[in-house]
Amino acid sequence: MFRPLSLCLVSLLSLGGLRAEAQSSDANVVEDRSVMDPDGTAHLTRVVPVPYTISPEARRSLAKHVTDPPPGETLEAKRHRTDAYHRSDSDVYRALYPSNITQATIAGVPVRVITPTSGVPVDRADRILINLHGGGFTTDSGSLTESIPIAGLTRIKVIAVLYRLAPEHPFPDAVNDAVAVYREVLKSYRPEHIAIYGASAGAILTGELAIKLKTLGLPLPAGLGLFSTTGDLSSYGDTQAVYTVTGVAGRLTVPDRQRQFLSEYVGSANPRDPILSPLYADLKGLPPTLFLSSTRDMMLSSTTVLHRAFLRSGVDAQLIVFEALNHGFWYEASLPETKEANQSIASFFLKCLGLHS
Repeated sequence: MFRPLSLCLVSLLSLGGLRAEAQSSDANVVEDRSVMDPDGTAHLTRVVPVPYTISPEARRSLAKHVTDPPPGETLEAKRHRTDAYHRSDSDVYRALYPSNITQATIAGVPVRVITPTSGVPVDRADRILINLHGGGFTTDSGSLTESIPIAGLTRIKVIAVLYRLAPEHPFPDAVNDAVAVYREVLKSYRPEHIAIYGASAGAILTGELAIKLKTLGLPLPAGLGLFSTTGDLSSYGDTQAVYTVTGVAGRLTVPDRQRQFLSEYVGSANPRDPILSPLYADLKGLPPTLFLSSTRDMMLSSTTVLHRAFLRSGVDAQLIVFEALNHGFWYEASLPETKEANQSIASFFLKCLGLHS
């Protein structure tokens, strides 16, 4: 329930999850309390104000009514719904960053090739960015929305890899597709002129690809972008017990320690396989990496855990965390925070690739 510039959150927070509980019968009275069980289970009632440190546009976005997907939604319906909002979001981005988009196939893998309509400058023609889109490994929620603004801001060609999706194609099919594209790109581009990035599932896949390339002895790219990620598919992060995809709005499924995280993607693989879960891999020698998240991102805690692992391994790893915004907020093009995030991403890649803004 929304109150003026505040959001009421009533929950039961346990070691592995959070379950919504009934609010006070008096909608105007919300008790702020915390009761701790001996095992650390916390029973919480909280009022979460909307901070004034975010833009007015972001405050309005947080106040939007969120409709949950229907219980038992089929995969076909989920893909149809995701495709619809992806098209809508990408249309907004194309208006902001006019782009040429073509379909192609690289090493047998379908891709989208995105270039700014203004053209690629001569000094950037030998650079390339590879995007691995988000969508929970079961849908494509970002091959355009993650690529169009970065191509426009960097004025560099972006290849968005349309890797095979789960559950039809569980791990390691997506990794193998990404490796195949990268191998082919290496035939035309020097590794120090390539950067790879992704958001959500695509960020997980970016980390997996980096470890796979290292394992294969292939030259690593100049930079990585991991935007809302995890390096451990054997467990849930702490913030997954608090936030949904839409932050504090929406229905939250209790993280179950007996249920495999991203089970449709993991399949029958060992969830602690170092390729599948890079937290268990040797991270030394990975290229400079940008991590990005937000304080109401369900993947915030897992993003910070992997970031710290990169730092412990001596990797040049940066972390940017935005205030109060939800998972994948950068899909909403109208937010000033989105513009700032995309500019930070573009600046990072330009530096990695030896270019200037």
